Amino acid sequence: MVYTLGHSSLSFEAFAAILRQHGIALVVDVRSEPYSRYAPQFNKAELEQALVAAGFAYRYAGAALGGKPRDESLLGPRGVPDYGRIAATPAFQRALEHLCRLAEEQVVAVVCSEGDPMACHREKLIARELRARGVEVRHLLGDGSLAAPPAQGSLL
Repeated sequence: MVYTLGHSSLSFEAFAAILRQHGIALVVDVRSEPYSRYAPQFNKAELEQALVAAGFAYRYAGAALGGKPRDESLLGPRGVPDYGRIAATPAFQRALEHLCRLAEEQVVAVVCSEGDPMACHREKLIARELRARGVEVRHLLGDGSLAAPPAQGSLL
């Protein structure tokens, strides 16, 4: 099983409380650009340091699992990320396999900035690919609750 969580405008304390509430041990940051003007507590260096100090492990995987690729061949005709193309890359597949192995060893949360999982690549790309491998995915919301599972056959 893999959890996902978007930090949105949460304080670090609220974010960490949600992680604790669900027994998460490892945070895997999947932001292509792990920086925020609006929530500097979630800039990569600050987030990693705060998580480690709070007893969590941190890994950055946004280069392979991020939703905003730099490679223009992974974009659709209007410059929008093509999740099918991204998912087919060897780098994405290797990183997803590594994520699956990590999730077998500990409770993992994939983290991005978008608060709504249905509007994020956590669902549209990563969760879809995890489910195809038989991995259960649970999206956490900013209040610590679980999002309703997406409808079967969703065209997200």
